[in-house]
Amino acid sequence: MKVIDHINNADKTLFSMEILPPLKGGSINSIYNLIDPLMEFNPPFIDVTYHREEYVYKKREGGYLEKISIRKRPGTVGICAAINNKYKTDAVPHIICGGFTREETENALIELHYLGIDNVLLLRGDPIKTEPNFMPEPGGNNYALDLVKQVVDMNKGKFLDEDLKESEPSNFCIGVAGYPEKHFEAPNMSIDIKFLKQKIEAGAEYIVTQMFFDNAKYFAFVKSCRDSGIDIPIIPGLKPITTLKQITLLPKTFHIDLPEDLMKSLEKCKSNADAKEAGIEWSIQQSKELMDARVPCLHYYTMSNSESVRKIAETVF
Repeated sequence: MKVIDHINNADKTLFSMEILPPLKGGSINSIYNLIDPLMEFNPPFIDVTYHREEYVYKKREGGYLEKISIRKRPGTVGICAAINNKYKTDAVPHIICGGFTREETENALIELHYLGIDNVLLLRGDPIKTEPNFMPEPGGNNYALDLVKQVVDMNKGKFLDEDLKESEPSNFCIGVAGYPEKHFEAPNMSIDIKFLKQKIEAGAEYIVTQMFFDNAKYFAFVKSCRDSGIDIPIIPGLKPITTLKQITLLPKTFHIDLPEDLMKSLEKCKSNADAKEAGIEWSIQQSKELMDARVPCLHYYTMSNSESVRKIAETVF
């Protein structure tokens, strides 16, 4: 079932989550152990992130360095299939521009279509650590907008090989990302929403936001979207803080702010356990306020740990 249909058919705010594939060599059971405690909250869909390659240099005999490509968290497609099979819950794989040609993207989408997966979240993705700026693959997509157009074409039965006859169209529901505090590369919020609107006009059906800790910024973002003519569902993304390190790590990594009241609470914490409790309480209050505003769904970034999300959901849902 498509994400947009889950939303349109719901009479209350839904619960959903995002998970990371395990590190290479890890067990699929780690995914099940993450998801199992959260299934009682009936997530209609579960997002699975995709992690592109990284490059490392290994010293070889003779002293020279060899550049090697590695993927630390493979398995997105397989995990989506496992979720569909084990939980009878819709999986939403992330599809990114980086690391793929358009043909490789098409082939990956065909595999998903064969597996009966009919939802995708389309993202440009971040540059790899050795690149100062995002660089697409030769023959790859530059922007999430290009991905949206490619998937829409496939939904119409239009593939890269123009000589194909009687090709079967795919049937993907397309989600895209939104940024309540704007994408860090956008010069201002107006330009960011302009680019977001282009993805909607191209065929995206719902938006999932970057994590945020100030609901006022989400509400302002939604208003700006509506004022610009974007009328599709906008799902808020939430991430409970779980360690003291995240006080500096999250703003730096995701280009977001932590509200003063949250910081005052976190500054009193003496340990990671204290920070986790403060993070849970803040996220509970965020969730309650958003539910009162009748948001379509609360989407939790688990970061491979479901304990905090479970405590939040037990209180809110």
